[in-house]
Amino acid sequence: MSDQVGVFFFIKLYKTRMRLETIDIEGKSFFGIAMPYDTDLIAKAKKLKGRWHPKRKLWLFPITPERKEKLIRAFNLQSSNKSKTLILKEKSKVPKEYLEQLERRRYSPNTIQTYLSLFEKFLSHFNSIEPEQLNDSHVAEFQTYLVSEKKVSTSSQNQYINAIKFYFEKVLGRERGYYHIERPIKEFRLPKVLTEKEVSAILNSVHNLKHKAMLLMVYSSGLRAGELIKLHIGDIDSEQMRVFVRGGKGKKDRVTILSQKALVVLREYFKKYRPKEYLFEGQNGGQYSDSSLRRVFISAIQRAKLSKRVTLHSLRHSFATHLLEKGVDIRYIQVLLGHNSSQTTEIYTHITHKGWEKIQSPLDNLNLDD
Repeated sequence: MSDQVGVFFFIKLYKTRMRLETIDIEGKSFFGIAMPYDTDLIAKAKKLKGRWHPKRKLWLFPITPERKEKLIRAFNLQSSNKSKTLILKEKSKVPKEYLEQLERRRYSPNTIQTYLSLFEKFLSHFNSIEPEQLNDSHVAEFQTYLVSEKKVSTSSQNQYINAIKFYFEKVLGRERGYYHIERPIKEFRLPKVLTEKEVSAILNSVHNLKHKAMLLMVYSSGLRAGELIKLHIGDIDSEQMRVFVRGGKGKKDRVTILSQKALVVLREYFKKYRPKEYLFEGQNGGQYSDSSLRRVFISAIQRAKLSKRVTLHSLRHSFATHLLEKGVDIRYIQVLLGHNSSQTTEIYTHITHKGWEKIQSPLDNLNLDD
């Protein structure tokens, strides 16, 4: 866990030890608790939406600002009994105020994980200097190192800058623009898009009803992975054929379309699985995991025998591109995707082949010698 979150909570109990730690598994952050086999403890873990990870030998819990306190209370860790004490041990160079500010400002678990990891690498680069003594010259030096030696992408370099800026401005309280860094020009890369035939092959390869319903929803409504797993049962409006996305990227709510074909499969899925809170839940209840959803997509790609290197997010890109090819106004697509700016949505105009059949190469109009 050298590059993972380094803040650990060690809880000593009589004759045994329970450890509550923030860990990263396949790109997703959780609170993890190692505990002895005890039916009462297991019942509490399940009640708090925990799920057992057999390889790590841990109970995993979704990270929220309130979750840590709930876990502490549930396992009586605030007891005055001397045999139970709560010890906070820092194993990270990142000041605890940094993590506290991220949580206080309700940053998403994935963003918190990213910021902590990147900022710790920055601090490690200047290991002999105290964090509060770092300034703009150190940041500039670090940026040169990232570009010249690490060869990081421009998007990664921007993430480093944002993580560092958060510490200087939100934790130390320095004025915005305290240091000046010429941000890198972001490379222009077209999103990877599937054809309608390829999407059909992927969806037809999935025979598990829950898995099929999830992938259908991602493509048919243009959802992000995090938006899909956060859907509640009440977010599906079958009368108006709408899907309500609550707290999407940027903590924004929006409404997108519901497919009639997806609805048929959803109803069949609901009758079989009977989810209680979230539309798609894990085996032990609670929110379905992001990593599991991505594995579902990878398995579907493999079964469909597609060689194109795409990700789950490619279904969202394909949703937008296919709508554009069918003549849907780009302003409507912008609303469905939840983009702030039409410029973000306009990238799909660089992918669509609509109208290309009417375009003739100028070479075809030249008289050439045989």
